Amino acid sequence: MKSLLSTLAIAAGALVVSLPAMAQDFPNKPINLVVPFAAGGSTDLVGRIVAEAMSAQLGQQVLVVNQAGAGGVLGATAVADAAPDGYTILMGTIATHALSASLYATPPFDPSADFAPISLLVTVPNVLLVNPDFPATNVEELIALLKAEPETHAYASSGNGTPLHLSGELFKSMAGVDMVHVPYQGSGPALVDALSGAVPIIFDNLPSATEHMKAGTLRPLAVTTLERAASFPDVPTMDEAGVPGYETNTWNALFAPAGTPPEVVAKLNQAAVAAINDPAVHERLAEVGAIVVGSTPEELATHVATEVERWAPVVEASGATIL
Repeated sequence: MKSLLSTLAIAAGALVVSLPAMAQDFPNKPINLVVPFAAGGSTDLVGRIVAEAMSAQLGQQVLVVNQAGAGGVLGATAVADAAPDGYTILMGTIATHALSASLYATPPFDPSADFAPISLLVTVPNVLLVNPDFPATNVEELIALLKAEPETHAYASSGNGTPLHLSGELFKSMAGVDMVHVPYQGSGPALVDALSGAVPIIFDNLPSATEHMKAGTLRPLAVTTLERAASFPDVPTMDEAGVPGYETNTWNALFAPAGTPPEVVAKLNQAAVAAINDPAVHERLAEVGAIVVGSTPEELATHVATEVERWAPVVEASGATIL
């Protein structure tokens, strides 16, 4: 019995020692950063900028893995179920860590309990755009057209349950109009159909829409924040454009699976914050309309809890639900 107890004590001691040792050695191989949307969208764009900069900070490649579907839920669930060792992390959004809690009749995961927060990276305005051939040139004209031709027009978004889906549903509710929602597996595919005119109205994130706005291949009607975007000061807010009180936005943050050692989370946080505060990276993010934040894990945990509570009544008012 004494021998057995000694063996168990040694094993337990080895386990306690192994956790700090693992953290001290971290990372010793590439890290997978799961972006839960298709390539070409805002989250993918921010993810690739951050992954490249974090690779330099950590001395190991941070590889972007696009795992799209269900408005970000498929990729987020995969990370929640991954080994809590820091080698699989998530580029989370308002869709995965705020809206899903209210949109789903049975939420697929707990945004607080099932993840270890790393850092809130950026906040991002959303924008309402139309194909240049679409007859509406401003929000008031769009509202008038939708009222004159009910059940005729559709809008694209990056998927069911995303902040862009919610932006569209909130617009419909507050403007008293009707549009069919056409969900895609990310902003990239949605933009393809908006650019072709197949679905000429789209709610998108500013980063992924920036180049199309500059090129004139998509016409911005309004940003969805209460303040104009610094990168496009001539584009009015939705509030200014004819829908008083309207406001939505999104954000990107890093998460690891729950149970990831605090020392590993600390290393990832340090690398992420250093990466986005690098002047060149900061400038790249600002150019596409992303507002750099950078936070501690504790601040991100508080942010998630606040966002879940803040968006619950908005989701309810919009009428958007996913069974």
